Amino acid sequence: MRRREFIRTIAPAAFLGGFPAKAYSWVPFMKGLEGATDNDHVLVLVQLVGGNDGLNTVIPIDTYGDYYKVRANIAIPESKILTLSNNARTGLHPAMRGLQALYDNDSLAILQAVGYPSPDGSHFRSTDIWLTGADEDQFLDTGWTGRFLGQTYTNFPVGYPNPTMPDPLAIQIGSVISPVFMSAGGSTAMAVPTDTEFYDLINGITEPEPDTPMGNELTYLRAVARQTNKYAGAIEAAAKKVTRQYGGYPADNDLAAQLKTVARLIGGGLKTRVYMVTMGGFDTHGGQVQGGDTTTGHHAVLLQQLSEAISAFMADCKFLGVDKQVLGMTFSEFGRRIISNGSFGTDHGAAQPVFIFGEYSQTGVLGHNPDLATTTDVESNVPMQYDFRSVYSTILRDWFCVDPTDVETVLFKDYQYLPFMKNTACNNNYDNLNNAGNSLITNDPNPFVSSTTLTFKTAGGHTLVQILDVSGRLVMVPVDGTYAQGVYHVTLDFSGFASGVYYARLQNQSVQQVRTILKVRK
Repeated sequence: MRRREFIRTIAPAAFLGGFPAKAYSWVPFMKGLEGATDNDHVLVLVQLVGGNDGLNTVIPIDTYGDYYKVRANIAIPESKILTLSNNARTGLHPAMRGLQALYDNDSLAILQAVGYPSPDGSHFRSTDIWLTGADEDQFLDTGWTGRFLGQTYTNFPVGYPNPTMPDPLAIQIGSVISPVFMSAGGSTAMAVPTDTEFYDLINGITEPEPDTPMGNELTYLRAVARQTNKYAGAIEAAAKKVTRQYGGYPADNDLAAQLKTVARLIGGGLKTRVYMVTMGGFDTHGGQVQGGDTTTGHHAVLLQQLSEAISAFMADCKFLGVDKQVLGMTFSEFGRRIISNGSFGTDHGAAQPVFIFGEYSQTGVLGHNPDLATTTDVESNVPMQYDFRSVYSTILRDWFCVDPTDVETVLFKDYQYLPFMKNTACNNNYDNLNNAGNSLITNDPNPFVSSTTLTFKTAGGHTLVQILDVSGRLVMVPVDGTYAQGVYHVTLDFSGFASGVYYARLQNQSVQQVRTILKVRK
């Protein structure tokens, strides 16, 4: 049955290399995209399905009292939080020792509060938004990596494979190809079976066909798939080049098994640019922790598996000599609410932490811990600090070396640049500004009754100020334009708005800050 699933997946993919067309030369969509094919950089996307609880993953140490107050029944004990080198403000869940080691070894960047304005609490819709790069009210039929690959490898799939790109553009580990790989010309990816099936395939191990008409049909399908699918042959050839891998992969860890397959294909020289692996189980409405010991429970198991899988994968990449080729990114469709529920769990939220791992990630925590001191509303979400499309934009610029002027064509807008990559990845010289401790946005009075004056500093260029409510919904955009360097003032009229906590978010080039503002009754 599992073999048939593979054939169903791989047989349609035979058409990717089966067009009876003359050889097409590779023509770049835009000159700026040439850099995307000039390096051997590989991106590995790790999707955490269900909505990961960010506050119990990346834990605020400097405001631990506020954190404990809003989720006492699931809070991680302060003494058990894993500390990070040269960072006394933020720590990790105690199950994440593998990622702690990557951080301490200069191979992990942590991005705080990544999301989008007016978040959608639906698993399906929010997942679609993250995969396609859409706005909350926008529906796209292409994925962000599919657009990038489709525009880089022009005319795909016609004329592929070819000498310039003989291998699959992207690979999904599993049986279903993600919408993230959809381009205007169709899917840019092919599915590769999970670990056990994969090793059976490359070793030529198949379940015997039954001596029936259906068995004869299965034999024929297997032969056709192997003979006509050039990509399957390339994948097998790459895998067979690797005869030994890192021996520290954890057992009974499906994510680790998927990543082991990815490492083997990269190590075997496959030129595939993007891989995607998935891990489920993060919809932790109840039983997120075990009563009596909040460091244990379902969420702890998930985070340990995630941490150990990524750690082993990076060790394997180093063992295989391809560690400098690989950049990884974790993401989930949303985070969880700030205040825990009565079932030792958390409900659907908004912004979440994102991990960027690899030799070229800029180790550190980008952003600050959320302000939890004023949180009293059970609907409160972690306020967005970074738009998830800014993460995509930075990866395209600093990993795939796409010119910044062309990234907008892939993502449809010009998103903020984020300094989470080492400049040497593409030898870029972007200004990695660090304004920790500097107040770039303030308001007076605060609290206020009906209006307040917002003061913001800009270094010049595009400057954006968004006002969000506690659920993350975008309620006002008082500033959105190009400014000269300086200090500016704008009056915010909150008449007609409900009293309560709001967030003023400033974005200026690579810099962002969030200011908590409070509207009160007369």
